[in-house]
Amino acid sequence: MLVLGIESSCDETAAAVVRDGREVLSSAVNSQIASHRPYGGVVPEIASREHVGNLPVVVSEAMACAKIGWREVDAIAVTHGPGLVSSLLVGLSGARALGQVTGKPVWGVNHLEAHIAGMFLDPEAPPPAEACPVLVLMVSGGHSCIVDMLRVGEYRLLGQTLDDAAGECLDKGANLLGLGYPGGPVIERAAQGGDPAYVKFPRGMEHAKNRKTDNGLDIEMCFSFSGLKTALLYHLRNHPEDRDRHMADLAASYQEAVMDSLAMRAERALKATGAHTLACVGGVAKNAVLRGKLEALARRRHARLRLTPLAYCTDNAAMVAAAAGLRALSGVGNPPAVEADPSLPLVEEEQNP
Repeated sequence: MLVLGIESSCDETAAAVVRDGREVLSSAVNSQIASHRPYGGVVPEIASREHVGNLPVVVSEAMACAKIGWREVDAIAVTHGPGLVSSLLVGLSGARALGQVTGKPVWGVNHLEAHIAGMFLDPEAPPPAEACPVLVLMVSGGHSCIVDMLRVGEYRLLGQTLDDAAGECLDKGANLLGLGYPGGPVIERAAQGGDPAYVKFPRGMEHAKNRKTDNGLDIEMCFSFSGLKTALLYHLRNHPEDRDRHMADLAASYQEAVMDSLAMRAERALKATGAHTLACVGGVAKNAVLRGKLEALARRRHARLRLTPLAYCTDNAAMVAAAAGLRALSGVGNPPAVEADPSLPLVEEEQNP
């Protein structure tokens, strides 16, 4: 099965061709980082306008690199949520137009499920039927959650952020430090050689126990990053000289707090579920400190660790095509791409424990 994937949920315009949900034949990504860097974050109007011009380019590139014709494509898969609605609409409109012209079915893909499918793009990863159940730590600019993947298309949400996502926290921390955008990579570079114990930043509800959130999730497996940003703000106000004298130490300490918080919740979830496989997906999964912490955690808990290949951690269309392909081949099926849903959940509330 050959699926053409299209991704435009935020500020990356991407297209890819994937065979049988696992083999990437091509992957084209056009990043808009340079356009949004002056504003310190994604500007929806700029993002949607650039998608309009970039989409035909990446689709043509993906088809050319895959060395296939439209007759060989079995289906078109496009992200229909969650994300910025103006960005989603560009990809959705383009995919539906292609479907009309080529006569191919157009499937809607959940962006969060696509990130999960990204781990199976590793040639060494077993097929989902053998890998599941998998405890998935999903960490990106817009989402941070812990998901129990029972099988393709069946998930349980175990914990999530109560305020900012980890990637957003890194962006805002980098802005406070004057390091630029995007926050994750610039903080990781600035932290090189720094002392992660220089400042003991909060880990967010690290002592919270025996309580449920409003939607019934265990508080011990939920994240909170708002206090961390505030702690950095006040530290910089009280110690302004640290910007010049201890930038590497500040960046390392802040990064350590974010990654420590994520690894801590992942360990609690492993203990609670008894899972034997842990996975990490999303843009923040590229962070070397987080990968190191999860590798140590997996050894400590005698669990297998599955990490999304670095090329498919940040938003891309290969993971979109993979998600659609895996669902089709597993007999789950894909919904038609009818409309954009900027708040599309991975798991409906009534399906949660």
